[in-house]
Amino acid sequence: MERYIIVDHLKFSYEGLFNLSEFYNLIPTWFYDKGYDWYEKMNQELVTPKGKQIKLVLEPWKNVGDYNAIIMNIKVNLTDVKDVEVQQDNKTLQLNQGLIRITFDGYVTTDRSNRMKDNPFLWLLSILADKYFYRSFRKKIETWIKSDVDDLHEKIKNYLNVYKYQYQN
Repeated sequence: MERYIIVDHLKFSYEGLFNLSEFYNLIPTWFYDKGYDWYEKMNQELVTPKGKQIKLVLEPWKNVGDYNAIIMNIKVNLTDVKDVEVQQDNKTLQLNQGLIRITFDGYVTTDRSNRMKDNPFLWLLSILADKYFYRSFRKKIETWIKSDVDDLHEKIKNYLNVYKYQYQN
């Protein structure tokens, strides 16, 4: 299986108010709507006196034909997450405050079922076919993963910009 990196370490960070449960639901919902298969590689939570430290590693994928797949690797680190109450329009909202850091990577894989790797001739043939015969198809797949990473990045950014409330001690 050959793995080509298309989007390399697109980073995003946000510090402020957010709803943790809505944030948790936002990402998987986006992937299900786009037809990705879900894989949560790691989900760790550590409670400290400063707040919760949460680390997620997500690797959803989508098969593109019988031979190719696109994979996103998303690392989410939430630091010092605390529960807070915010007054908005004479209503009390239960929100969270903390630091969110997200890193996005996007990959295209070929020979997703590993049929070509055992035979050197088939492996060479698949490399040549990818480079010369299926170049335009490969460019479409690369454009697809780039646009999906950008779309998710913008969706998260827009979601977090909704919480422009001020926290008062």
